[in-house]
Amino acid sequence: MSHVTIEPSILYVGTPVALLSTLNEDGTPNLAPMSSAWALSDVVVLGIAMSGQTAANLRARREVVINYPGPEQWEAVERLAPLTGRDPVPAEKRDRFRFERDKFAAAGLTPVASERVGPPRVAECPLQFEAVVVRNEVGAGGFFAVVHTRVLRVHADRRIVVPGTSHVDPARWSPLIYNFRHYFGLGAELGESFRTETPRAARRARAGAGASGRT
Repeated sequence: MSHVTIEPSILYVGTPVALLSTLNEDGTPNLAPMSSAWALSDVVVLGIAMSGQTAANLRARREVVINYPGPEQWEAVERLAPLTGRDPVPAEKRDRFRFERDKFAAAGLTPVASERVGPPRVAECPLQFEAVVVRNEVGAGGFFAVVHTRVLRVHADRRIVVPGTSHVDPARWSPLIYNFRHYFGLGAELGESFRTETPRAARRARAGAGASGRT
């Protein structure tokens, strides 16, 4: 390799996209795409622009659903990208964003009731985390909120779950990846960590047993 020093304007080196659903003051849902989230056990930390409606909603109402779309939802995510739930639109966003109250309809997505929190889930997203805010602070020079959420309930498309377990099958689940402002899915599996709870051999054995049971 031969490295050069660069100064990129963004640092999204390839992170999963999430759609955050929250509730507005009048009880209507807001839906916003983001790609700054990471997990520690049952805590998911979110990095959210302070100027957006999502940050305002989470300061006032401490519930959120973290919906993870697959690659097939990238166009719906992009339809959401230029929209904001803030009215009036913040000055720094007016040149590229427009206000939209019903973001679900604008994106062509379907709200479905949650079980533990008020905001709805996104029916089309294969993974949905219902969560509550446990810590909310201002970071990154005052431009972003760093929000710690605790996951209360996880919903998964049954097609991506290892049969008979609560494990997501990594061979069947592919997150939508935001890679320097371009959308990608995952490629073929390269290998597995020594800490995996879903080794390939066990997944194949379970899949074979399931197929035998259906014949």
